[in-house]
Amino acid sequence: MSALSLFIDTFFRPDLIERYWLSIVHAMVVTVELAVCIIVTGIALGIGLALLRACGVRIVNFFIVVFSDVNRALPPLVLILLAYFGLPSFGINLPSFAVLWIVLSLVLAAFSEEIFWAGILSIRKGQWDAARSTGLSFAQALLLVVFPQALRLTVPPLTNRTIVIIKNTALGSIIGVPEILNVASTAESFVGNITPLTLGAIAYLILFAPVTVFGRWLETRFAWKRA
Repeated sequence: MSALSLFIDTFFRPDLIERYWLSIVHAMVVTVELAVCIIVTGIALGIGLALLRACGVRIVNFFIVVFSDVNRALPPLVLILLAYFGLPSFGINLPSFAVLWIVLSLVLAAFSEEIFWAGILSIRKGQWDAARSTGLSFAQALLLVVFPQALRLTVPPLTNRTIVIIKNTALGSIIGVPEILNVASTAESFVGNITPLTLGAIAYLILFAPVTVFGRWLETRFAWKRA
């Protein structure tokens, strides 16, 4: 057998591609659903926490800081395993999809809250004073003047962090979520050939390469122009 034939037989066996490509497509759908849920929930919660922190209630800010620090410090895999195996002890039984969604949403919320908070702090005090001098309340000044400016500053780091976290959907294979890595690795263990994992790698490229390019475009689009 030639080197090329051996390579094809190892990574691109036609019969295995025909057998498993549809399963990989279904797994891609699950991965996309997870990614959308995580992005929407995580960023929305991060915005809410950052705005709440801006109100300056000391005890509330303490709990927000603790939440952010814990979720940023612990590896997502540890949080997933703690939630999946720990919640049933309290009578809370969630499907693996929901556990992965909730945990990664909380991780994204922790990072995005810090990013939004840094953006709010970067706005000069004069912007607050100018907004309040026009008769706007604190909440109106925050929502209508300060936060829109902060949002522009947060797009590049938030985009990068979001991409990193949604790639962690692959951790769902540990708890049985039928996403790409789970389906591909299960198929590989049955057939003893790497072709299903190759299909999984191609699926990740199809999903995340456009997301990475879009993130780079956002960074350029929202970056402040240099003098």
